[in-house]
Amino acid sequence: MKRFILLIAPVLIAVTIIIMILGAVLVRYEEDRLMDDLKRKAVSVADGMELSARYVLINKDTSGAERLVKKFQKKERVQGGAVYDAEGKLIAITERLKGWKEEGKPQYQGVISKKAPSERLSKFNKYYVYSYVAPVLDDKENVIGLVEIIYDTSYVFMRTVDFWKTIMISLGILLVVLLGLIFFIERRFFASPIGRLTKWFKHYQKGETEEMEKIEGEGGLGELASEVQQVALGLKIAKKAITDDARQRLKEEDLWTEAKLKDLIRSKLGDSSFVVVSNREPFMHVTDKTTGKVSLVKPASGVVTAIDPILRSCGGVWVATGSGDADKNFVNAKDKLGVPEKDSRYILKRIWLSKEEEQGFYLGFSNEGLWPLCHITHTRPIFRESDWLLYKQVNQKFADSIIEELPAKNPFVFIQDYHFTLLGRMIKEKRPDAVIALFWHIPWPNPEVFSICPYQQEILDGMLGCDLIGFHVQYHCNNFLDTANRLLECRADMEKFSIVRLGRETIVRPFPISIDDSYFRDPGPLVRQRTEEIKKELGLSNKIVAMGVDRIDYTKGIAERILAVDRFLEKYPQYIKKFVFIQLAAPSRTDIKRYHDLVDEIEELVKRKNDKYRQDGWEPIIYLKRYFTSEEIKPYFKLSDMCLVSSLHDGMNLVAKEYVASKDDLKGALILSKFTGASRELSGAVLINPYSIEDFADAIKTAAEMEPEEKKKRMEGMRLSIMENNVYKWAAGIINELTALKKDVLSK
Repeated sequence: MKRFILLIAPVLIAVTIIIMILGAVLVRYEEDRLMDDLKRKAVSVADGMELSARYVLINKDTSGAERLVKKFQKKERVQGGAVYDAEGKLIAITERLKGWKEEGKPQYQGVISKKAPSERLSKFNKYYVYSYVAPVLDDKENVIGLVEIIYDTSYVFMRTVDFWKTIMISLGILLVVLLGLIFFIERRFFASPIGRLTKWFKHYQKGETEEMEKIEGEGGLGELASEVQQVALGLKIAKKAITDDARQRLKEEDLWTEAKLKDLIRSKLGDSSFVVVSNREPFMHVTDKTTGKVSLVKPASGVVTAIDPILRSCGGVWVATGSGDADKNFVNAKDKLGVPEKDSRYILKRIWLSKEEEQGFYLGFSNEGLWPLCHITHTRPIFRESDWLLYKQVNQKFADSIIEELPAKNPFVFIQDYHFTLLGRMIKEKRPDAVIALFWHIPWPNPEVFSICPYQQEILDGMLGCDLIGFHVQYHCNNFLDTANRLLECRADMEKFSIVRLGRETIVRPFPISIDDSYFRDPGPLVRQRTEEIKKELGLSNKIVAMGVDRIDYTKGIAERILAVDRFLEKYPQYIKKFVFIQLAAPSRTDIKRYHDLVDEIEELVKRKNDKYRQDGWEPIIYLKRYFTSEEIKPYFKLSDMCLVSSLHDGMNLVAKEYVASKDDLKGALILSKFTGASRELSGAVLINPYSIEDFADAIKTAAEMEPEEKKKRMEGMRLSIMENNVYKWAAGIINELTALKKDVLSK
């Protein structure tokens, strides 16, 4: 309808303007014609009266003058007539003109002096009248008096109004005819072919080949439709050829790379749709408050770090919450855009949440409830009924949006994290043929801890709507199986590592997440230059530099890290003025009181410890609180001698892997909490219990005094492990599991 209005409106406006201009010209012409006709009649009548008026004036026959003007009383449209003497004084006038004022005296004097007729338009009572005054001459051509003919001009106005009515009625009929004609043409030759082509494209995009009708038509659109079908056929053949080539290359390559993952997806998924779902979007449009310029920002998130390289390699759709203040300005009518900017590799579909939904779904239930519940850090989880209702509402909103994106056959949906525990079941209710995987990026607690949640059964039931659930480590898989077995009516198969509920089986597997190969590449001259600049800016020359990179979160053990640095300097004062710890800290979830208070706690702790050791301008702790991009972090990785990862509880922790991959000089040391998933892979790290400040302080000394050969040996082993078990291998494991489940899902 909007398209039709945009098409018809200019035509109707143009036709209306043309008709109105033409009407104005015609009305003016008709008005002039009627007035000319009136004037001719006035002249004719005046000429006819002159002889009688001459006799009356010569004989001074007043009664004769009265009889003369009385003749006008019954004439149609004529208001009347008047007779004047040689000085312009009224002698007789038609009865209906008794109120006629002598406003025409100057006119009368002009007629007398010039001996020539004169005319004028005047207002009499409520009407405009036309006055024609002619001189009456004797035999010697002297003016002996005047005759005046006065006509009512209202009929001219009425004829003009009637003329306009005729024009407007004609215009209305013309517009209706045009509207119908254009509507018919638009429907027949534009909307209908385009509608059929759009419907054809939708079926093609969703793989509904049996629903695709042959598009026929003449003219440009018919030819376009024919060419589109040919292109689609070519693409289908090309995809088949690419899939065959991909299978061949998979057999020849060993190390998992972006190209190899792309080949795997092409060979395993083929034309199947791949949809990723997460709360955090991979790119957000943010306005700089100082300059007002909008930039595309990649947020700090382990999920984004892991998933973005996968979709870059295989394409697909990423559905996420739009959280940037300028996000709505860069999406199309379907809330989609291609990302990354200027090199679009996949589609980002943004979902909009209200302030109330964001508060209840994200800050409330997800991060005040599930987050502390799953992380054993002794922070009490908070569960509110209002938050739970909004959590369900947002899960349903995402489910509805995702279902719109699913093709008719073979859809794959990859759900990320604890924000969407209900999503798998919601999608399955509408699309039981969809193959759905959920990856849980945080730890899974034991049954006793999880049973604290008042909505435990609904959450577990929603998760078991998925065909595959992945965790970082086997220990979390075991906890989940044990939790479901105790809290739900289901059967947990500890040999197959699966859960059967209501006749449907869900596979549970460990998939240790990792990073891509970008951290192994040469950082380039800009990073090296920035590394030297930071050393000078912060006075790090000849210093042992330790660093930490974290969101400000109570699970990351930032406070314990600072206390360990304090204890290290207390126990080993020889490192005073020789050791510096740099903490890069990104504020996070500051609308939650626990996080807001944590910011103040850490800042106060840093201040106290720096005051304690400050000497000659040296301070042991450099605390940089702001968001750092991955490119900004790399120079800090390069210049640091050790990285402190002291999470109190963490599903994996990719910072540890990013640090190791960045140390191509093999001169760094990693101090790693044993409560992270990464500690099970990075055996070359110095493992710590972050709650034991004494052991933590000793570990810093161990790393500071470690021999270069020992550092090299440890770093080589960890780098090799990360290189072999990268994010592409992680994704490949999930894809292989999904495709293995595909036949089972379709048979149910």
